[in-house]
Amino acid sequence: MKKWWIIGGAVVVILVGVLAGPWAWGTFIAKDDAPAATVSTEGAQAASGPVDGQWTVTPGSEANVTAAGYRVSEVLNGARVHVTGSTDQVTGSASISDQKMTSAEVVVQVAGIATDNGLRDSQFRGNIMDAATFPTASFALDSPVDLAALPVDGTATTVTATGSLTLKGQTRPASVEMTVLHSGDSLIASGSIPVTWTDYGITPPSLGFVTVDSSGTVDFLVNMARD
Repeated sequence: MKKWWIIGGAVVVILVGVLAGPWAWGTFIAKDDAPAATVSTEGAQAASGPVDGQWTVTPGSEANVTAAGYRVSEVLNGARVHVTGSTDQVTGSASISDQKMTSAEVVVQVAGIATDNGLRDSQFRGNIMDAATFPTASFALDSPVDLAALPVDGTATTVTATGSLTLKGQTRPASVEMTVLHSGDSLIASGSIPVTWTDYGITPPSLGFVTVDSSGTVDFLVNMARD
């Protein structure tokens, strides 16, 4: 009798594990649906000087915290959910001359990108992005961006930046609509770059009960200070 009780208990444990797997993913892994960060004009000031000069990425302010990462959708047990991962481990610089941004690069530490769950993040840094081999992702400007129409009164404008996006060691052309704000002595920009993951050798996970979309976005919000 005791033997059958043990076997029955084992079957129950197995069934609970099988049935709870998708529930656990949905409850603890796929609950992060925060939108991508965008430039905020809250507390913005008039520009304190010309936009020309050398600029370097800084941590930013409470209203505009420097961060970069990704956003992707997935289907979990028939329901669509959204996942956002980000990090403040971002560096970069820009050069502006005659009101044109002539060069710029933003570099992100991939291992620092996190969501609301460590299990997902471990998969992202390991099997998906291989952060040990490819520790950084980056966007570099390829063509000048005209900033002549950038407001100096603490309001933002939108410009198009054309450059190269590098993910997992593979570089592809990329274009991004950037929101740009010149507030006080800070230059702030945000954007969202559409990405098809396989173009960069990235395989979206498919675990049966959850299927990650083949495309998503790489998002950034950077604050820069004049050198």
